[in-house]
Amino acid sequence: MKFRDRRVSTRGVDDLRGSRATGGVALGGGAGVLVLIAVVVYSLVSGGGGLDPAFIENALGGGAQPGNAESAAELQERCSADGAIEEHNDCFLVKVYNETDEVWAAEYAASGDEYHAPRMAFFTGSVQTGCGPATSDVGPFYCPPDERIYFDLDFLTQLQRDFGAEGRYAQAYILAHEFGHHLQTLNGTERRVRQAQQQNPRAANELSIAMELQADCLAGVWGRIANDQGNVAITDAELQQALDAAAAVGDDRIQRKTQGQVNPESWTHGSAEQRREWYQTGYDSADPASCDTFTALDL
Repeated sequence: MKFRDRRVSTRGVDDLRGSRATGGVALGGGAGVLVLIAVVVYSLVSGGGGLDPAFIENALGGGAQPGNAESAAELQERCSADGAIEEHNDCFLVKVYNETDEVWAAEYAASGDEYHAPRMAFFTGSVQTGCGPATSDVGPFYCPPDERIYFDLDFLTQLQRDFGAEGRYAQAYILAHEFGHHLQTLNGTERRVRQAQQQNPRAANELSIAMELQADCLAGVWGRIANDQGNVAITDAELQQALDAAAAVGDDRIQRKTQGQVNPESWTHGSAEQRREWYQTGYDSADPASCDTFTALDL
């Protein structure tokens, strides 16, 4: 994956890797909050206040990461060094964050809609969020109340090993998916889904799936726009990495891997085929309007 330029900006990035959250494992419900009980059990738990079930997402990669928090200046200095983007997962994700923000800021400006970027935070061990405290069992997630994307970088290799979604562009897909949840917060989709889930709890999972598939589609839209505009240059093999990652975190594959059986009634993200299909839809269209996963739900 090649970038148009090598400049890295840590504006909007927080390094919380030296901090620890207080309290227990409170899994607050956010539009993209995910929980991976990595040892043996995959459990979907409902968040408080009518929020949707927590869910597994995915991130992947390799390379050791610093164990202590860095200041924004220190992180930028390290990530601006020659080869840092290729060597360090955090530097690569910061660069993808920069490019994702640039694309969506331009798209929103062109349409006249109000836009501001989410923040991105790296953590290890545990972290306090606007959705409540989260532990090291939590993978990448977006929290609507504080509009932050959280990454536990130590979790990346485990997800890669256990779920088999590999490659740098697969990492970019994960970040772009979480960015999609931020767009849903900006345009009111997240709020409308929460209200609909409260009013009709029986449709809660179906609504959650629609929101997750839309975030997959928006990730595909970003990938195509960024590639066409020259922000990044990806190969067919790298596109396949994103498609494989989307499929790898389908509810059916996760349940089969962790439980040995598939229960569609408990799905909150959609099947492997659905996730892959909606990412491809967004990538082929390069148009957010193609990402209407709610048509049949009358949201």
